[in-house]
Amino acid sequence: MKVIISNASSDPIYIQIMNQIRQSILNGELHAGDSLPSIRQLAKDLQVSVITTKRAYEELEKEKLIDSVVGKGCFVSGANKEFIREQRMKRLEEKMIEIIQESQEIGMTQQEVVDYLTLLYEEEQQS
Repeated sequence: MKVIISNASSDPIYIQIMNQIRQSILNGELHAGDSLPSIRQLAKDLQVSVITTKRAYEELEKEKLIDSVVGKGCFVSGANKEFIREQRMKRLEEKMIEIIQESQEIGMTQQEVVDYLTLLYEEEQQS
């Protein structure tokens, strides 16, 4: 997991940290049980205040995306699988809408899109 802080962003630093960790979880880059850097270590790595990283972690904990274990650190939660699935489905839907729009621009029919998707799906299953 890599977090990058942008001084050009209008978002506060804790929001930038929170959004990037959330995206890593939703993208499947981080899995249930994976450990996150300690609050102090992340603050040091990003050269920000410990209060900033603590706030980001607290917000992620409120969303039930991470769990904090006293003396052990913070870990990706396994409790919110339905939320993560729903968010990933939403991203998938957005990508499918882009595909539909693009296919319409080049004159593909719905059946051609379905056939093409089926072919790609089957090829992916075999590899």
